[in-house]
Amino acid sequence: TRTALGFATMTANSLDGVSDRDFVLDFVYAASVLMTHLGRMGEELVLWSTHEFAFVRLGDAVTTGSSMMPNKKNPDGAELLRGKAGRVFGDLMGLFATLKGLPLTYNKDMQEDKEPLFDAFDTVSLALDMAAAMFSDAAFDTNRMRAACSGWVNATDLCEALVRAGEPLRTAHHQTGRLVALAVQRGVELEQLPLDDVHEVAPLATVAMLDDLSLDAILDSKALVGGTAPAQVRAAAQAARARLEE
Repeated sequence: TRTALGFATMTANSLDGVSDRDFVLDFVYAASVLMTHLGRMGEELVLWSTHEFAFVRLGDAVTTGSSMMPNKKNPDGAELLRGKAGRVFGDLMGLFATLKGLPLTYNKDMQEDKEPLFDAFDTVSLALDMAAAMFSDAAFDTNRMRAACSGWVNATDLCEALVRAGEPLRTAHHQTGRLVALAVQRGVELEQLPLDDVHEVAPLATVAMLDDLSLDAILDSKALVGGTAPAQVRAAAQAARARLEE
């Protein structure tokens, strides 16, 4: 029978064979994890597409207009990615509730595993199609993203540079904090502070340290596996595409 049905192995225990639904739980659990990630991506797109962020402009095919405000563009696809995650979570919890008190044999209750299984499959399939459609037609405003990187996000890199120059971490941390306060007071970025003023707070600071506080320099410095250097990001993206093609 096993061979005729195309199964790789036999079930070693007859009770397990008729009462087990772990394979359904495993699938719906995996679907829930996937929907968690898709939902978080959806939330990012909702946030990034707001007027306040304006990092991304979503295509008309995955958005709708507002019934009240002519200027408004609702990110329906992204919101549904986020919302549909809860539906699949409900499928998983429903399965657990169905199975939790059953005797170890076949019970008619088990016919209730089909609806959450099929619903999870259909929901994930639609969600993946929606995610692909959104990203294929999304326009990212890289200039606005770059402008948003102001705000002394390079303070940690300056602190690390001072430590490499021989300053104790606690001292370097304190010095960097004082320099950030000075930059805030003057309304400039850290790398725009005059070196003489920097030296009054951090004597080991150099011109090269300040030059290395640019966004591009900071990104390039993280040239390790999983780092933010553009070459590393491209390599990670290529590896992900290769896995998908497999």
